[in-house]
Amino acid sequence: MLKKLSAILLSVFVLGAVPLVAQADLDDDLDDLRGTNPFKDWRLIKNDTRRSIKAYDKRSDETTGVRSFKLDVVVDGSLETVSRVYFDVDNYTRWFWTVRESKILKKVSDTEFYYYLQHDAPVTLPDRDVIIHAIIEPYTELKGYAAFKLKAVPNFIPPKPPLVRMLAEDMLIRWTPIGVDKTRLEVEGFIHPGGDVPAWAINAVQRQAPYYTMLGLQRMVQMTQYKSPTTPMPFTIRKE
Repeated sequence: MLKKLSAILLSVFVLGAVPLVAQADLDDDLDDLRGTNPFKDWRLIKNDTRRSIKAYDKRSDETTGVRSFKLDVVVDGSLETVSRVYFDVDNYTRWFWTVRESKILKKVSDTEFYYYLQHDAPVTLPDRDVIIHAIIEPYTELKGYAAFKLKAVPNFIPPKPPLVRMLAEDMLIRWTPIGVDKTRLEVEGFIHPGGDVPAWAINAVQRQAPYYTMLGLQRMVQMTQYKSPTTPMPFTIRKE
């Protein structure tokens, strides 16, 4: 048992080359391990004012102790620029958390598609894959925002051993334009990697992964292919 816990701790620290977590984060992980973490409402866990990123978590599953996450981010990019980055699934390997393979499996319509991701797992653990059903709710003047709904569908294609199929990589993303060249992102999500991983290890990753993914997004929106594209928008993001 001690060997297993040591391996998982090592995995958490090396996952995605993330810096060692702070002492407060380690205390939270110990609370998760003991089942004593009390947070049932959203709590602020990171406030990066320089990059305009706020990250939150809460304990949403009383049985397992696995947390949900929430982000509130302002990005220097228009709604079209930000959405183009998200719709360019083939390039998730360039910015999304530990993604090593990404591709669209099926385009259902101009507002719905399925895509596939493979994630590098920590040392000692098998890599993961996930199939996600994506639904776009386009922006309208009346509504004032666009939404991107993501839901894992583990049985959409057969398993690919030795990969472990993720049970959840679910998110609701709201994109709200701020003026011409800025967009506010409000993200709520829940991740479950499948397999035999304790809640405290999942929570340690969920506390880091959303924040570092937003850093990647902020870098991608500055690229010319998204800011000044020469190809049509692949999916509908605005409706009259």
